[in-house]
Amino acid sequence: MSEHKLYLVATPIGNLSDMSKRAIEVLQNVDFIAAEDTRNTLKLLNKFGIKKPMVSYFEHNKRQRGEYIVSRIESGENCALVTDAGTPAISDPGEDIVKLCAEKDIDVVPIPGACAFVQALIVSGLDTGRFSFEGFLSVNKPQRNKHLEEIKMHTQTLIFYEAPHKLRKTLSDLYSHLGDRKIALCRELTKMYEQVIRTTIKGAIDYFEAKEPKGEFVLVVEGFKGEEVGQMTNEDILQEVNNLLNSGMDKKSAIKEAATKAGLPKREVYQMVLQSEQ
Repeated sequence: MSEHKLYLVATPIGNLSDMSKRAIEVLQNVDFIAAEDTRNTLKLLNKFGIKKPMVSYFEHNKRQRGEYIVSRIESGENCALVTDAGTPAISDPGEDIVKLCAEKDIDVVPIPGACAFVQALIVSGLDTGRFSFEGFLSVNKPQRNKHLEEIKMHTQTLIFYEAPHKLRKTLSDLYSHLGDRKIALCRELTKMYEQVIRTTIKGAIDYFEAKEPKGEFVLVVEGFKGEEVGQMTNEDILQEVNNLLNSGMDKKSAIKEAATKAGLPKREVYQMVLQSEQ
């Protein structure tokens, strides 16, 4: 192994049998390992009998630690960068250290392996010829809305990552901005409780209304198919509630139905109705 290199080593996303022989050999031969969480990586190293010094490298220390790692590489050492699971630099601070190495003309070597969004895409049943990986949506509402508005007319398959506690809100926002498209929700890929739910965005909202989301999700969403996507205004939502009430539906059910159609949480529509009655 020649000197002065950064190796991007993909690790399993669940099933340790997916660890490649080449990945193991690289981890055995580098001088040190930069890890998102050294505790998680230590478990992986112990599994394969690898003993190497580690340094932590994650979102909140990436600037200072990145410069430190690069300085060690410049001094003649080799470093392997690993994330907790999957391929480094995909929705991951590894992107920054790769840019830093590029600026300093340091060789960066990819060691291929598992990548959650690729596995989700190929089992989704949706188009794989053209796709756009969108990563995690921002928790900042204006930025989140801007992002979804920018991509709602994209014809390629869209792929998102999402945590379980944010899934319901994200599905609601997808429905509001993109309409009711086909979606595959992939969770716990390669693990014991692996699950792929192929449905529509509205179907997913209904499914997780009664079922608590568990595990990390990859959402694979059908691209735009040529029908105009419209957003319901507050007036539209209130009119929908009134129409449902006039049809004989009780208030709670009417609010739930209108919320689902608008892609909003029930509590938001409830507050909207409450304010309109004051």
